Amino acid sequence: MRMRATVCHFLSAALVALLLAPFSSGAAVLKATLITPADDARLERSRIERAYLGHPSGPLAEGVEVALDEARFELDAAGAEVALATAPAASLDAARAAAVAAEKAGAAVLLTDLPADWTLAVADAVKLPVLNLSDASDRLRQKDCRARLFHLIPSERMRSDALAQTLVSRKWSKVLLLVGGSPQDAVRAATVQASIKRYGLQVVASKPFKLSADPRERDLANPLLLTAGNSYDAVWVVDSDGEFARTLPYRTVLPRPVVGDGGLVALAWHAQFERYGAPQVSRRFTKVARRSMTAQDWAAWMAGKTLAATAIGAPKGPNAAWAQAIAKGTLDGSKGTNLSFRVWDGQLRQPMLLSDGQGVVSQAPAEGMLHPRDVLDTLGADAPEKLCPIAR
Repeated sequence: MRMRATVCHFLSAALVALLLAPFSSGAAVLKATLITPADDARLERSRIERAYLGHPSGPLAEGVEVALDEARFELDAAGAEVALATAPAASLDAARAAAVAAEKAGAAVLLTDLPADWTLAVADAVKLPVLNLSDASDRLRQKDCRARLFHLIPSERMRSDALAQTLVSRKWSKVLLLVGGSPQDAVRAATVQASIKRYGLQVVASKPFKLSADPRERDLANPLLLTAGNSYDAVWVVDSDGEFARTLPYRTVLPRPVVGDGGLVALAWHAQFERYGAPQVSRRFTKVARRSMTAQDWAAWMAGKTLAATAIGAPKGPNAAWAQAIAKGTLDGSKGTNLSFRVWDGQLRQPMLLSDGQGVVSQAPAEGMLHPRDVLDTLGADAPEKLCPIAR
């Protein structure tokens, strides 16, 4: 028995050595650079402590690194390696310069955790594929799209479609819409209106709110005043900042659910998701980052998986070959189905998770949703709605 165990150990070691031989003899390296804000207001301590649903809670490099570590054996077996560098940028011009410098240094793929305008500056400055990890702006998928720009984070339209489907599935058809006063809130409210129209819901009233230290404007953020005077099945709040939305549930005049940026929120990921191997993913991330995995962390993790799959595939040719390899690949995001990038806008199609902050209440697409090709395309702008003028 001891001799048999020794032989088995020898064979196992020989097999591992054979698999790792290509790597030890000189791996093909895919260089990638993650460009991030130098001083990220989203990660200020006061904001992180509030744990706003849908907001980031730490550096996204950690999610990428977890995915690359998980893929280490496959990369070694294929004789491939991914080298990730990070480049902080304090301005749009600095982000552009960082992208150019990364391309000159041999980077094959860029990753961005940047505002929309900065992301566009990066994409326009290089001929490399760019993976957007955190900006959900629909314009990046529509009129301001780019041929080599791919989006791991769900778009705002995907989030609002997921919520609209949920309301339809529960027959909560009458919606009271509360909208913040920022320009970003106005754009996002228009997206919500598009989803409401798409799924046949009814807006009974749309009211602005305003958080202010001025006592004369106190009533503009009073939930009882804002939710009085109408009959509705749900209150949909658009609050990009998050401070008003988090205080709204259980403070409405009518006992109705709150959705949007407070109450029930549509997310790419929640650490309490308990299906399809998701708990293992969240635990591995928490072990490394010492915090819960957010939607942005999941997007970064998916970016790492994208880099690993691309490196293993080792496409030959110019930068366009790398972009094509990303566009045509399929990925496992621990959401129960293979995920792929849409041809018409570069968005990663994916199920959405509906969470109240304590756990995952449901998923979208909602049960019963139909589509002629892929039910995941009921979330976000579909091919007939294409506003991106670039053919991929």
